[in-house]
Amino acid sequence: MSYRIGLVGKPSVGKSTFFNAATMNDVPEGAYPFTTIDPSVGEAYVRVECAAPEFDETCTPSVGYCDDGTRFVPVKLVDVAGLIPGAHEGKGLGNQFLTDLNGADALVHVVDFSGETDIEGEPTEGHDPREDIDFLEDELDQWYLDILEKGIERYESGYHGSEGDVEADLATQMDAFRTSEDEIKQVILGQGLDLDPDEWSASDKLTIARELRTRTKPMVIVANKMDTEAAQRNYAEIAEDPDYDHHTIVPASAHAEKALKRAAEHGVVDYRAGDEGFTVEGDVSAEQREGLDRIREFVDDYGGTGVQTALETALFDELGTVAVFPGSANGRADTQGVFRDCFVLPEGATTADFAYHIHSDLGDGLLHGIDCRSRRQIGGDHELDHRDVVELVTTN
Repeated sequence: MSYRIGLVGKPSVGKSTFFNAATMNDVPEGAYPFTTIDPSVGEAYVRVECAAPEFDETCTPSVGYCDDGTRFVPVKLVDVAGLIPGAHEGKGLGNQFLTDLNGADALVHVVDFSGETDIEGEPTEGHDPREDIDFLEDELDQWYLDILEKGIERYESGYHGSEGDVEADLATQMDAFRTSEDEIKQVILGQGLDLDPDEWSASDKLTIARELRTRTKPMVIVANKMDTEAAQRNYAEIAEDPDYDHHTIVPASAHAEKALKRAAEHGVVDYRAGDEGFTVEGDVSAEQREGLDRIREFVDDYGGTGVQTALETALFDELGTVAVFPGSANGRADTQGVFRDCFVLPEGATTADFAYHIHSDLGDGLLHGIDCRSRRQIGGDHELDHRDVVELVTTN
């Protein structure tokens, strides 16, 4: 599980419910601030259409599982402490929040679209979800700006020991964000700025920080509690707001997802994570029937509960990752089974990257790969596509 998705948001918006729905864990939930103090880490799954049926095989996953041709590939999900305004200055659990966030590859920002929690997570009515979207991004931007300015101080003090490039010092200071000299230089020049911090205004620095944040911490917004009328009204309004066109917003109900999974465990409904609908199979009371009918109305309107969609949007769309299957061009080769693994690789990953991801020895001895669908030889620099099936030919 090489990728980590961080759940972020102010307190009491349903983050822990989302986490429990996605992982079926039981972390504390509550409508009060800071229910989550220490980060909870669990195993969630993203769906990938299994390649095994194309080869007339039945897969035998070593991790995750396969359900009727859909592979559920594990990823790490981290529910971090609730964020309030001023976190970058240490308010609330701010310092801990930002530390916990460092390891996340992508963020899922859970927002209470019903407007029933204020900016600090306290109960209210009529709160505009846009304020939550803005404040969290502002906090992250200020966090990045603080680190950026420390990098500028490093450069201007000559701490590097010799005359160097500003992007080198910034990359050293911001290495926790998994950025690089080349990316930082690209961002600076892309803003029409010179590589001279003395010429940057306060606005220029914030713009650089924001651009680095969006590149290194891509985000999906979960419009949670969409099974309420107030949330649906807010969602419709924000969807029409041009100021929010650049956001990826997924309508969701973590409560509905959790309820359906519980019901499926008890044989009450036929439901699989991410399905666009469900059927009632067991005996239910009138009260249960009423609750399931409410969930069905929401699921039918929005094509599912949104929990699974949010995770997959963050990983595959925002991060641009690809899932790749190791295979054998000449048929069954593994005595333990076939299509045992499905690896999630970064955008632009090559055959060589795939080999090194599995084991350094494979990468060191790589001769070439074979596309198992076309049976064509592919080089080490061949860029892989989502759901490729590749056999690695290596000396090791």
